[in-house]
Amino acid sequence: MRISFGNKKDDLLVRLKKQDPAAQKIFYDQNVKKYLSVSRSYINDLYQAEDCVIKAFCKIFKSIESFRSEGSFDGWARRIVVNECLNFIKSHKTVFYLDDISESYLEEMHEEEMIFDFNAQELLDQLPDAYRMVFNLYVFEDYSHQEIADLLQISTAVSKTQLFRAKEKMRKIYFQQQKTLKNEHV
Repeated sequence: MRISFGNKKDDLLVRLKKQDPAAQKIFYDQNVKKYLSVSRSYINDLYQAEDCVIKAFCKIFKSIESFRSEGSFDGWARRIVVNECLNFIKSHKTVFYLDDISESYLEEMHEEEMIFDFNAQELLDQLPDAYRMVFNLYVFEDYSHQEIADLLQISTAVSKTQLFRAKEKMRKIYFQQQKTLKNEHV
């Protein structure tokens, strides 16, 4: 399967594979904000998130020959950014997964769509690392619970529990913020 970027993106990819510094700068400039946003959704400290993005760009440039044009180059690069963030969290922090909610209870729960008027990054920053990782992988990266379990070396039940708890914690934080704002206006 041949990936089609159009001429400019195709040319950029060819130049990137040749390790062209000017192409690397163009690619960096075009994507740094987007990848920093991805990184910040996993890591609440801006400087640590920036470090992960820089390392991810280095890995992208170093391993670009392994991209075989069998899918989206952007998806391939984004996965490197996500993996760099997950590796950082695993190596720098102790992440605890609590799994005291039974899988049958979770299956009975009805998933609710949440519509908020808030700063999502501020809300994500308040989640514990374990909740944030599972939430991001499930919601933003579209991983299944089995894929999350395999990636994080946890059970699918723990993945489902972490997602449930992340949503509950976000809901509580949001409603507490709304209550505080309402009281400030009274």
